[in-house]
Amino acid sequence: MQETEPIDPTRCPLCGQSNQCAGQVERVTGIKQPPCWCNQAQFSADLLASIPAHARRKACICAACVQAGN
Repeated sequence: MQETEPIDPTRCPLCGQSNQCAGQVERVTGIKQPPCWCNQAQFSADLLASIPAHARRKACICAACVQAGN
């Protein structure tokens, strides 16, 4: 069984850059955030399927990957 590194919820699971997730900012800082940018984003099925299985539902995709993948 292959071990994987823990998923950083503040990093995009596709490119590793900051995902700018307002939910994670609020969780880390305790400061109430406005709704996250991703609430208005469209995520294609192909883009979601490209997330490695071990990272699914653990970290948000960044805006650049969403734009590139849709």
